[in-house]
Amino acid sequence: MPEHPHAHAHQDSDETTAFWDARYAESDRIWSGRPNATLVDVVADLPPGRALDLGCGEGGDSVWLAERGWQVTGVDVASGAIARGRDAAAQRGVGERIRWVVADLASWHPDATYDLASACFLHSPVAFPRTEVLRRAAGAVAPGGHLLVVGHAGPPPWSKDGDHWHDRPDHEAAALLTPDDQVAALALGDGWETVVSEVRERDAVGPDGEPARLDDSVVLLRRR
Repeated sequence: MPEHPHAHAHQDSDETTAFWDARYAESDRIWSGRPNATLVDVVADLPPGRALDLGCGEGGDSVWLAERGWQVTGVDVASGAIARGRDAAAQRGVGERIRWVVADLASWHPDATYDLASACFLHSPVAFPRTEVLRRAAGAVAPGGHLLVVGHAGPPPWSKDGDHWHDRPDHEAAALLTPDDQVAALALGDGWETVVSEVRERDAVGPDGEPARLDDSVVLLRRR
């Protein structure tokens, strides 16, 4: 009997949910709670509207956007992360400006239009259709709106197998795109213009407290 066409998708979703639920259960807080510096730099001068935060985690970006007048939809597969984001938003007085969604982005579809769709470090060690997710988000961006994609341009220096990073499974290696390759992979067509496509350096601290400089791939596209 033929296998159900969505069987593998269901299994992948279960694996993704289990991985990220376990990841956030490891400690009371995984991330700093601060917004990503590139988001702050790129978005600060944009007029607030409706924003979509893909893989919002514990809500640092979503809360920052809400504090600046954006109406935000934050989506993440980990219910524990969403709960922390909701608590942080309430503590900062912007709970009513953020809609929190627990969903696997691999199968979730935007149900509104947005002036900004943001994906900061949307990487996953489990199978994840990153480009497909980004294209769906782009499809939900209103005319004149922006798509921001920030990712790792290379492995961190403390990675034990950094020299072999590109020998990893396709879903991991493909996420380490140069900015121009990221634009090409999205293939959004003439309806979009490239505002930013560059590698930016930032200071970071490794897991053992060692300082480092990391390279980020930054792409900002505007829908005509």
